[in-house]
Amino acid sequence: MAKKKLGLEDLGGFVFSTNDDFELENETVAETRSPKEQYLEAHFSNKGRGGKVVTVIKGFVGTEDDLKALGKLLKVKCGVGGSVKDNEIIIQGNYRDKIVQILEKENYNVKRIGG
Repeated sequence: MAKKKLGLEDLGGFVFSTNDDFELENETVAETRSPKEQYLEAHFSNKGRGGKVVTVIKGFVGTEDDLKALGKLLKVKCGVGGSVKDNEIIIQGNYRDKIVQILEKENYNVKRIGG
C-alpha cells in the first residue's frame, strides 16, 4: 500500500503561487552555537543497519560545515569510520562513553541516551 501524502513537504518542496510578485524566501543558515550552548545526545543504535552497532550524535545546531568538522574530530579521536547525515553524526561502533568524554572535554553539553 502506498504512503499517503500529508503536506507540502511530501511533494518535494515545490511552491506554487499565482502571485506575480512572489519571491521564494531563501533559507537562512542557522549560526553555529558555541559548545556551551549546544545540547547533544549520544545514542546507541543497531536498527536498520544489518545488526551493525553505531553511536549516533543528535541535537547539533549550526552549519553543515561545522557539523562535519565535529564529526571528523570524533572519528579521528575514536579511530573509526562514520558519516554525517540528516543533521546527525554516525560513528561506527559502540563508542558512546568515549564520545561523551571527548565532547565534554570540548565544552559541549552532552547526555548519554539509552541503555
